[in-house]
Amino acid sequence: MNKKIFSWCLYDFANSSYSAVIAATIFPVYYANFIVGNDYGAGDLWWGRAIALSMAIVAISSPILGGIADYSNTRKRMLLSFTLLCIFAVVSFSFLRKGMVIEGFVLMVLANIGMESAMIFYNAFLPIISEQTHQGRVSAWGFGIGYAGSIFSLILALMLVKQDMINYAWPMVALFFLIFSIPAFVFLPVDDRRNGLQRPFMKKHLLTSASCGIRETFKHLRMIWSHKDQRRFLLAYLIYEDGVNTVIVFSSIFAATTLGFMPEELIYMYLIVQATALAGVFGMARTIDFWGPKKVVCLSLGLWIAITIAAYFVSGKLYFMLIASIAGLGLGTIQAATRAFYTQFIPEGKESEHFGVYNLVGKSSAILGPIVFGMMSSTLGSQRPAVLSVSLFFVVGYFILKTVDGGKPNVT
Repeated sequence: MNKKIFSWCLYDFANSSYSAVIAATIFPVYYANFIVGNDYGAGDLWWGRAIALSMAIVAISSPILGGIADYSNTRKRMLLSFTLLCIFAVVSFSFLRKGMVIEGFVLMVLANIGMESAMIFYNAFLPIISEQTHQGRVSAWGFGIGYAGSIFSLILALMLVKQDMINYAWPMVALFFLIFSIPAFVFLPVDDRRNGLQRPFMKKHLLTSASCGIRETFKHLRMIWSHKDQRRFLLAYLIYEDGVNTVIVFSSIFAATTLGFMPEELIYMYLIVQATALAGVFGMARTIDFWGPKKVVCLSLGLWIAITIAAYFVSGKLYFMLIASIAGLGLGTIQAATRAFYTQFIPEGKESEHFGVYNLVGKSSAILGPIVFGMMSSTLGSQRPAVLSVSLFFVVGYFILKTVDGGKPNVT
């Protein structure tokens, strides 16, 4: 593993502190149950709104930002800028107090915009730093090292929670994110020099590059729409990723509200999930290249369908932890295989632009699910029907993906 690939993977280690502590376990429960109050589903509703709005903003801006990065050669600077936005917003969580619903909402929106927008440019480095024959396993390595980062940051958070110092968890996450992302800003390539390629417009004024990038992005969107298999892939991804994102952002709130998990129990549960996800993604890393990402994604979707149906019926903490650990096996696998699948559609020199569209679809898929979950929970007074509805996203996504001609093995 060379230093570019290692630093790229280490960025996933860094940002996983945000994913684990802020997006998935401690902060969702803290905001929904303590800042807002979730007796009648109001916390679910506000959390769903924050996730949906931030994802909508990212979805709209993703293809434009991707185009700008490609045509002004600023993907590394944009990665840094959005990373710092996320870090600043997370540090500001320390000032939140009970009843500060709007302030928490705004800060969460800003933090999520920073995190998810940074991922546009992070993903775009994958086909630049690795050969096609290794993209499946490099993608999996990134997720795997990311799960290790989740485990490490959750252990630190657990120590703070046990000491009744939950407000110190937010600056801890920010510092963790900042420190371990530094190698990416040092070692990732600044511009595209593969095969001696150096873009002549690289030094143009940013506004000129932005205009060019936006025009090319909409041209690219029209081109994708005319490509049957790529269109079907993105439609399937839009639907099943909605299910994945909804599970991620509401699993801890469901565990705390419906099953009575305490903060320490949530962390222990998520540590188990990250450990099984780590095992699953590394166990399937080479398989993605040898079996092909399509087959791996389809198998993962079958697993997710079974998991969401089982979660509807679960009543005990132990059984929910068992279901969550099984879910972990499919979490990193489906994300790594999907990313590797999409790289097969990308021509050289269009990485950020294509991943801008990829993020447009992926972040759009985090809009409907959280809204539906929040509305069903607040309207019906129960989170169980909302959980069951998530399985439909996986079923529909599976059948659409089966019609896609692509995702074949990278290694023969």
